[in-house]
Amino acid sequence: MSGDLSLDINIKEPRWDQSTFMGRAQHFFFVTDPRNILKSSETLEDARVTVEKYRYGVVKPGLTEDELWRAKYIYDSAFHPDTGEKMVVVGRMSAQVPMNMTITGCMLTFYRTTPAVVFWQWVNQSFNAVVNYSNRSGDTALTTNQLAAAYISATTGAVVTALGLKSLAKRLPAVMSRFVPFFAVAAANCINIPFMRQRELKYGIPVTDEEGNRLGESVTAAKSGIIQVVVSRIGMAVPAMGKHCRFPVLNAPVQVGLVGLCLVFATPLCCALFPQKSSMAVSSLETDLQERILHSSPHTTTVFFNKGL
Repeated sequence: MSGDLSLDINIKEPRWDQSTFMGRAQHFFFVTDPRNILKSSETLEDARVTVEKYRYGVVKPGLTEDELWRAKYIYDSAFHPDTGEKMVVVGRMSAQVPMNMTITGCMLTFYRTTPAVVFWQWVNQSFNAVVNYSNRSGDTALTTNQLAAAYISATTGAVVTALGLKSLAKRLPAVMSRFVPFFAVAAANCINIPFMRQRELKYGIPVTDEEGNRLGESVTAAKSGIIQVVVSRIGMAVPAMGKHCRFPVLNAPVQVGLVGLCLVFATPLCCALFPQKSSMAVSSLETDLQERILHSSPHTTTVFFNKGL
């Protein structure tokens, strides 16, 4: 039985206009809010039930619109948008600030010795691997063997790259060597994200029409989404790494605190650089998929897909 709340609220989409940067920023400030990782299992389950029941036209008596949106954002912070599965805590975007402020702060503090570089790069890339897998696009999971291979490839490639850049830094002026941690993080993202989402690059991700009807899977859309995510992740690192370049001698607690302050704003703002529900012209897709869409949905000129985070 329905309550007093209207059933016309479209909670399949964010509360704010996603065609504007400010609208996307407001959306991601809620999705990446670090306080969401403190929500209990009961709170998450209650949010899931509230959201899913509303989608089927069932409204909890007394539910207000603000409470519905609050439940939606709690749900979005913990459950995958395509599969609906609950993500592990450290893989959620709401864990980005506390996890990255600790890891990045330590990376910036302990970057002078090779063992320290290897250890913190491994920790960072292991964390990134969990985040990249948890926030992948599409609804097809990797097998255990595929996941293990992707993890080993991603972390090994990123660590080797960081060591190579550290070695190069020895031949650079001191001022240039300060940028090595940033370039290492940027290069690692370029390696880690594609490896952890390699299934998408091989088999494609779901594309839909404007009403959400699935039209097929596209590798081209997957490539576009992954590139956007790489750019966003590198952007998140810029404020913290830029601060390090100016003040490289700060001790660990100060590094961690300042990185955390940067990430509180950089995480949602960089997530907002591109819409999570991205679009692409049908004419830009693979030829065989274009032909299938032409036959099944001849009036569709634009497809939509979840780029991941």
